[in-house]
Amino acid sequence: MKNFEKIRYLGKWYEIARLDFKFEEGLNNTTAEYSVNDNGTIRVENRGYDYTEKTWEQAIGKAKFVGDESVAMLKVSFFGPFYAGYNVIALDENYMYALVCGSSLDYLWILSRETEIPENIKHQYLKIADGIGYNTSDLIWVEHNKAQN
Repeated sequence: MKNFEKIRYLGKWYEIARLDFKFEEGLNNTTAEYSVNDNGTIRVENRGYDYTEKTWEQAIGKAKFVGDESVAMLKVSFFGPFYAGYNVIALDENYMYALVCGSSLDYLWILSRETEIPENIKHQYLKIADGIGYNTSDLIWVEHNKAQN
């Protein structure tokens, strides 16, 4: 996505749907919060509730742009020198809803500033993801039914 505005993207996002993967497996009430570190990278704070362990899980990482900051192509790291792709491929003009993918068809997220997303945006993002080749029937639809501490 071009004409990306980093400052408008910062703040808290609720995970509406995702393709499940190891680090979020078994979590619900998942959120991501983005802020700017002193060195200009983006601080990433992911949180989710593990219903099996009955605990909140948190992971803090950093993201940086692959090239120009006006292009929403970043790489994110939670584990030292290892980075993964983070690409915003759809975003509404008000920066309320985002479709984010990784560097392969294994990673996909639908994010919202609120705990729900309008049906028309949901269908639009699913259509985009299907068109790229994602198996959207594998998406996990995240519950937001527990207040974060």
